[in-house]
Amino acid sequence: MIELAELAAKSIEELAPLLKHKSISPVDVTQAVIHRTEQLDGKLNAYIRFEPEAALAAAKAAESDIVKGNYRGPLHGIPMAIKDIFYFQGEVATIGSSIHRDFVPGYAATVIAKLREAGVVYTGTLNLHEYARGGTTNNPHFGACHNPWDLTRIPGGSSGGSAAAVAAGLAIASLGTDTAGSVRIPATLCGVVGLKPTYGLVSKYGVFPLAWSLDHVGPITKTVWDAAVLMEYMAGYDENDPTSCPSQPVMYTRVLSQDISGLVIGVEEDYFFAEVDGVIQEAVWQAISRLREMGAIVKPISIPTLRHAPFAQAISGRAEASAVHHHHLQTRSEEFGRDVRLSLEQGEIISAVEYLQAQQIRRRMTAEFNAAFRAVDVIVAPSSTMPAPCIGQEIAWINGREVQVREQLIRQTLPANLTGIPSLTVPCGFVDGLPIGLQVMGPAFREDVVLKVGYAYEQTAGVRANVL
Repeated sequence: MIELAELAAKSIEELAPLLKHKSISPVDVTQAVIHRTEQLDGKLNAYIRFEPEAALAAAKAAESDIVKGNYRGPLHGIPMAIKDIFYFQGEVATIGSSIHRDFVPGYAATVIAKLREAGVVYTGTLNLHEYARGGTTNNPHFGACHNPWDLTRIPGGSSGGSAAAVAAGLAIASLGTDTAGSVRIPATLCGVVGLKPTYGLVSKYGVFPLAWSLDHVGPITKTVWDAAVLMEYMAGYDENDPTSCPSQPVMYTRVLSQDISGLVIGVEEDYFFAEVDGVIQEAVWQAISRLREMGAIVKPISIPTLRHAPFAQAISGRAEASAVHHHHLQTRSEEFGRDVRLSLEQGEIISAVEYLQAQQIRRRMTAEFNAAFRAVDVIVAPSSTMPAPCIGQEIAWINGREVQVREQLIRQTLPANLTGIPSLTVPCGFVDGLPIGLQVMGPAFREDVVLKVGYAYEQTAGVRANVL
């Protein structure tokens, strides 16, 4: 007999065969997640809206389908909680804000509908940085979300509730959005897996925007296999999303293996290792050595325009976010949290010249990444420059140098948003008991190779989610 706590800690990969063969039921797993949430969310504050009754009703329906022989696949009966930025038809989507606290969309996000069709059981919606505009999930309207590894620390953001919930067993898996790293930052700091897919591969229809040219939707999971299987259901063209790209279906779980012999791994040191805590650098170099021992070839590369990446991200992200919120900034500015309001006000004064300069930098950087990918299969780097800072901390020290926490949180992840390439983070050890991550980036629409490298590393060195 499997205990409830054990079920809540398991991955989709572990639960799916048990559900398929009726060794356990969706009700068992959902009850485990509900119990875990009732036990721990008072400490973590990961949920904004927790719906145990609706989840149990959906779990019972899934159980009935499976008993009748109508098993829909590996997501059937899996409890997931979702960042409160995705639309559920007829249900409140707060976007972590006061202004939208009572907003009820009239339609569901495409990815929500796809996962519901696959049999996912939704347990509620999760905390986030207000309007997804920040990396801490220190939310002034719904309270700060806490890191499961150390409750005094941030979980990262903006999808902090998603990563904290997955890490602590309050959800089997989750979805986040990623504009400068908002899937990968919290996944890294909470010790789980996060994937930002290629721009346009996963529909953003029914997801409240932050910055149109930078936004992505991606999974946050306990394992690489789990991220891969979610991508099989989420990816695909959506005529309702003007940025959606036609693509062929890929069975990502079928390409995962530990065989990476001959695969060429690029390492760009000038940017991706320049401002990184020394202990994290050492851990990532050890990970690279492990990949080399598995047969991969390691090759140094250069991407000179990366030095301008923070400028391009700041200008593009702030200008586009201010366009989204311009009306409310003019009419209801006092209802924004202080940090978000300041960022949006800065976006209002960005000139057209600066914005176009940022786009030129993006174009040049994309060309340089594409050139690098003609010589290497993937690029690996630290996922973060430092472990999770304390809640409310604004200044940190990295290798004896004082840095701004807000800028450092997004430094490692923002290049993949500017260029639209896929980027995966997998757990890569600990610094002072706090998780750190290995980032794997690949060419556009090559999630298969990115996931394969992450999976190969995970099989030899993976860190499974913490249980408080």
